[in-house]
Parts: sequence; C-alpha cells; structure tokens
Amino acid sequence: MQMPNGILPVDKPAGWTSFDVLAKLRGALGTRKLGHSGTLDPMATGVLAVFIGKATAAADRQLDHDKTYEATIRLGLRTDTGDVTGTTLETAPVTVGEQELQAVLPQLCGDRMQLPPMYSAVKINGQPLYKAARKGQTVERTPRSITIYGIDYLGSPAPDEYTIRVACSKGTYIRVLAEEIGEVLGVPATLSALRRTQAGVFSLAQCHTLPEILAAAERGELEANGWVLPIETVFTPLPALRVNDGVKAHLLNGCPTSHYAAADGRYRAYDSAGAFLGLATVEGGVLKVEKLFCERG
Repeated sequence: MQMPNGILPVDKPAGWTSFDVLAKLRGALGTRKLGHSGTLDPMATGVLAVFIGKATAAADRQLDHDKTYEATIRLGLRTDTGDVTGTTLETAPVTVGEQELQAVLPQLCGDRMQLPPMYSAVKINGQPLYKAARKGQTVERTPRSITIYGIDYLGSPAPDEYTIRVACSKGTYIRVLAEEIGEVLGVPATLSALRRTQAGVFSLAQCHTLPEILAAAERGELEANGWVLPIETVFTPLPALRVNDGVKAHLLNGCPTSHYAAADGRYRAYDSAGAFLGLATVEGGVLKVEKLFCERG
C-alpha cells in the first residue's frame, strides 16, 4: 500500500495512550512517519488528529488549536492523577448539587492561569512530569495562560456526577478544571469521564474508530473512501492563492517573486491545476514560500 499524505481523524478508544494509537497505525499504514496534535489521556476518548507523511510538518503550523470536551466530574473524591484512574487522596460528603454547580461555572470562564498537573506530558528540564510523578516526586511548575471560552451544563448521569461541555484554548487541562470547580464548590472533585468532540478544525463527525480504520487500511480503501483528509484542511482559514507555472517554479525553488499583485498576508498556494503546493506569504508585493507540502519534482 502506498503511504498516504494527509490527516486521519481518529476516535481514540479508552485505555489507549495517543502513542499507542500511532504505534498501531504505523503497522497498518506501513510508515513510521506519523504524528498527532493534542495528547489525550488514556482514560479519554474522542478526536485525535493523526498526521501522516508530509502532513506531519503541518501539525505545529495549525491555525486553530482550540478544543471542545464533554467531561463528567465526580464530586466528593480527589485523586493523585485528577481522574478516577488514580489513587484516592481524599473523600468527603457532597453537600452541593446541580444548582450550586451551575451557579459557579461562569466563574471559571475567561482568561485564566492554570498549573499543569504532575501527571502530564509537560517536560521540565527534558523530563515529562508524569515520570517524576510515578516516582512520587513533585516538580516545581509554572502556571500557564489558558482561556475557557465557555462551559455548558449537560446533566447528571449518576449521583454526585455532573457532565459539562468545555470550549477552551490549547494547553487546558480538564482534570485540573474539574479540581478547580470542586475548590469553588468547597468539595473535592475529580474527572470520571472525558471525551474530546472538537480539536481545531476536526470534529467527532469526521472521526472513525481504530477497528474501522484498520479494516479499511487492510482493504486499501483509506484514501479512496476519503477518510484521509488533505493536508490543506488545517489551513482552510487562510485565503487561497492560485499561481501560474512561472511563479510555481519560483516557489518550488525557494525564490521570491517580486511585484506580486496580492495583499500582504499568508496564503494557501495552489498551482494552475488546483494542486496544493504549500504555504506562502506576501509582504510588500513580494511572494515567498513559507513551507512546501508537495513534491518538488
């Protein structure tokens, strides 16, 4: 099977790390050139965008890193990991309910500072925090700026458990948010379920399960059925720019094109046949290549 180049939105199963998903797909797709953006905890499910082949260079260039989650919070329990998979640190009677929860949610919205949890992939001095946490160590961390765009209350699936929808910026830890909600309510809290429904431009509706993907790959249908999205999908907010063959040659060779009649800014560049070339910028009438995602030949 020829290796595809593009983005494959996966509905990550519970119990798998994001790395586990890549490891499984490497064999199915016949390539080690895979990446993803936005790590999900093993307990979490939902949108995990897998970047394949030349698309791996697009992962860090995405324009939209915002996320949306559906999270279930369990009141009366605090664990070392911030979710129900961890060791219990504290239990307490729950003296609040649905009305109190809904009343405090607006307080958690807006621009905020959040301290990354010890059980996270954040690296301090080159070492992921979770490795230190597993040794019982605590590492000094610096709070990070995040934005909670909105929190919607979705209901109560079980006693003392409440589900919310959170729209947030890159770098937001929903486990920490759950604990913060508990602090405002005056009770311990932890995360009992988490599902990512949106990651940048990718939604749950575009995702397929691992069994579905593996079966399609075995049949050689991944690209034919449209599950591998074009690389330029992550750049759709940028305006498109179609160039002639002469300008295309300049872009492929890394040469600027002067006196180019386009407004200053970043563009998705296409050739005259409509094939995606890559990212380009125009500044002061000079067109330059930013990043190519096509074969130079």
